[in-house]
Amino acid sequence: MTPAGRLYVVATPIGNLGDVTARAREVLGRVAAVAAEDTRHTGHLLAALGISRPLVSLHEHNERERVPALVARMQAGEDIAIVSDAGTPLVSDPGFHLVRAAAWAGIEVLAVPGACALVAALSVAGLPTDRFCFEGFLPARASARRSRLAELAQETRTMVFYEAPQRLADFLADAAVACGAARRAVVARELTKLHERVYHGTLAELALRALEDTDLRRGEIVVVVAGAEKTGQQDGAEPGRVLRILLKSLSPSRAAALTAEITGASRNDCYQLALQIGREAGAETPLE
Repeated sequence: MTPAGRLYVVATPIGNLGDVTARAREVLGRVAAVAAEDTRHTGHLLAALGISRPLVSLHEHNERERVPALVARMQAGEDIAIVSDAGTPLVSDPGFHLVRAAAWAGIEVLAVPGACALVAALSVAGLPTDRFCFEGFLPARASARRSRLAELAQETRTMVFYEAPQRLADFLADAAVACGAARRAVVARELTKLHERVYHGTLAELALRALEDTDLRRGEIVVVVAGAEKTGQQDGAEPGRVLRILLKSLSPSRAAALTAEITGASRNDCYQLALQIGREAGAETPLE
């Protein structure tokens, strides 16, 4: 019986070709095929490394349908590598379905670690790294993004986000409203590349700079936001701030329920405050 092959999850450089590891070169040079998010991009990378291997397209739109054939090849004894366009596969990139299917089929899955924009940004941000959470890309729709940021406002761990350059200014402005204008943050762009820059400041300062400085809104971007300070009691102003954000897109009852969950305040108190905010704004309260 032919022994099963292996699946190698291979990290590739996020910008600087010099960051490729010797082990990544060795694995990519000998596997039967490389499953790639973008075969043209990976083809250029392999050519730069002096490697020629068969490539299989594997991205978010075709991953589920490609998985059975790739698993069958590994069961037949072939080694397969999976890569993303840059950095570590599966971190805001495709690959989860293939890794899960391979593991469930009893195929050995091996990590070939290397560059990761999330870790690179954390390492230079100057914010606490003992505990952090990774949120990836938040929703592109403004109301959904604001709701998610409101949910994260009291997160005490350092938070890491990926963001598209054209949405960066809006993201930072929304984060300043949700988390407070004075919350410390870092924008890291084009990490390891020629025009790498790391910007430090408060959310309000960075939001303003993103509007004024077009260079800040270019390239691959990681945003690192300091966690909320741990306090023994709830800030009385917090429910009002969260409610004002949520009431832009939600009914008073739904906004009150979410605010109570986020802040720990009484749901009834939040609802009464929501009605008060509506009256102050001169808005009619919807029938519920």
